[in-house]
Amino acid sequence: MILTVTLNTALDVTHHVPRLIPHTSHQVTAVTERPGGKGLNVARVLAALGHEVTATGFAGGRTGTVVRELLAASPGVTDALVPCAGTTRRTLAVVDAASGDTTQFNEPGPLIGSAEWAAFLAHYEALLAGAGAVALCGSLPPGVPVGAYATLVRSARAAGVPVLLDTSGEALRRGVAARPEVIKPNVAELAELTGSREPVQATRDARRRGAHSVVASLGPDGLLAATAEGTWQATPPRALTGNPTGAGDSAVAGLLSGLMEGLDWPDRLTRAVALSAATVRSPVAGEFDPRTYEEVRGSVKLTAC
Repeated sequence: MILTVTLNTALDVTHHVPRLIPHTSHQVTAVTERPGGKGLNVARVLAALGHEVTATGFAGGRTGTVVRELLAASPGVTDALVPCAGTTRRTLAVVDAASGDTTQFNEPGPLIGSAEWAAFLAHYEALLAGAGAVALCGSLPPGVPVGAYATLVRSARAAGVPVLLDTSGEALRRGVAARPEVIKPNVAELAELTGSREPVQATRDARRRGAHSVVASLGPDGLLAATAEGTWQATPPRALTGNPTGAGDSAVAGLLSGLMEGLDWPDRLTRAVALSAATVRSPVAGEFDPRTYEEVRGSVKLTAC
């Protein structure tokens, strides 16, 4: 079983408009709602790949109820979310059909009390007993300690469970020091962590800070990975237009599924890039276009760095 942790779950609402023009009203052509937050997106993609997945984190209020109802309709994902007194946040993505760009609005999330955090830690440690790998994903809701991910990484390491960490800022800096198996920042997050804006050097610097492997998202240029086995860049055959929301989460799912299946790093990266590209061609995060996935997977360019 793969365990995904989304401390700041969300109800993802996506609006599609013909063209996004500031300071005007818009006619929305389509609306979708999905259980969201990075870890829930990862869970849904992993399930679509055929993996057994358990999703945990916090959910509360009316929005949390909707998230759990939608999650129940997601085949292959077991709901292990922990109730909280606050209300789960919403995110709003506005997709501009004319440009292909997406504008994102993210609410901060519910305030988590100290007793709720303690209850979650006990719940998490119990779930680790059945986990083969863990994904720790996304932002921290208010009230959760900034060192939360470092605590969760240490618990997983003590249980012998490999961890992939996908977060940013101070939560990432502290989490890296706990020595996760993999971190997956984007180039801006990587530069903030290391102080280096040269991606190859920055990935190697991040490994020296504690991560066993570093996989950096380069946007349309694919992924850059620094590992004990080598350093590679995996690049899709062409740039794809569509909705990029959740593309990084699909890359995480590709990396984790490859880890669970014992794939070598080049094959993990190829899968992750193909899933990321196929998510751009899907209308919402947490899903991917199977035809695009198969097409891109056979055409990813892998270069040793």
